Amino acid sequence: MKKLMKKLNFAIVGLMVSASSAMAAGGADDALCMLAEKFGDIFEIMQTLAFVGAGITIAGWAWGYISGGKAIDPTKEVKEKGIPMLIGFILLFGIGTVLSIFMTMTGEGGSMGCVPQFFGN
Repeated sequence: MKKLMKKLNFAIVGLMVSASSAMAAGGADDALCMLAEKFGDIFEIMQTLAFVGAGITIAGWAWGYISGGKAIDPTKEVKEKGIPMLIGFILLFGIGTVLSIFMTMTGEGGSMGCVPQFFGN
């Protein structure tokens, strides 16, 4: 019964959090458009760096195995390097993806209806 109540409470809190943002005033789009207008170049640079960082993370990990030229113990390697490398890759790729979605939403023809003053338009 305790587990059920914990899950129910967690679901109620999740609904309360999402409902409040769904019923917020419409001024949020204007603020996000202004944010994108002011910091569009910085967001573009951060997106590029996040994707490049994710690629370098994977490439560096692979190059370590290629240049080593010796047999490895896969279980030991995954415990030592695999999990932190995978978390770093997912975080960097996630940041790049979120920034890409944000810039697309605020760009010309995006779902927020902003008239962009950035990205060279």
